[in-house]
Amino acid sequence: MRPSKRAADELRPVSLERAVSRYAEGSCLVSFGNTRVHCTASLEERSPPWLRGSGKGWVTAEYAMLPRATHERTRREVGSGKPSGRTQEIQRLIGRSLRAVTNLPAMGERQITIDCDVIQADGGTRTAAITGAWVALHDCFAWMRTRSIISVDPLRDHVAAVSCGLYKGLPVLDLDYAEDSAAETDANFVLTGRGGIVEVQGTAEMEPFTQEQLLELLGLARAGTERLVALQKEAIA
Repeated sequence: MRPSKRAADELRPVSLERAVSRYAEGSCLVSFGNTRVHCTASLEERSPPWLRGSGKGWVTAEYAMLPRATHERTRREVGSGKPSGRTQEIQRLIGRSLRAVTNLPAMGERQITIDCDVIQADGGTRTAAITGAWVALHDCFAWMRTRSIISVDPLRDHVAAVSCGLYKGLPVLDLDYAEDSAAETDANFVLTGRGGIVEVQGTAEMEPFTQEQLLELLGLARAGTERLVALQKEAIA
């Protein structure tokens, strides 16, 4: 039995609330159960220096966790002068995931920065961030189109992410903190709406996992991201 009493292939309750930030060109408050992430998309009318003259735009991301997003207060990373290795890894993952489904030349020489701030953490913050960030990016592009900044939608597909793992030997979908902290294997899957694999991150915390178990987790992830994409479609309809 899972601590949350969910079935092995059951997501936590997921919600995607749009237009939660008054000033951002696109925004979304995403919830995966008790995990909540505030995502904003901010447009800059210039591309990074290393892309200037290329005719292409860029999508990048920053990720942060508020001090009381967790059980005990954590220090703001600004106090240490630089983001932690975990933070850098997650924000690069979010950026890669969004660029995988974005036609960068269609943006023109502009940059969109997605800020993902974890308000409350209960496992799966990076997967929730990616799923909500897509909605914020979609709305930013819609904002640009209504103002004739761009003529076509640069988004080529949806992208969503979900965690899976082996908990007490059982493959389960969408781990919360209680499961994540005790799982024998923890994996994150980033998939597109068409089922393409953007990234797989899998770690054996105890015994190594097998190829068969990896495929079981991938099957769970496919079903889970299909439901997440359906929720994204409902949110932007």
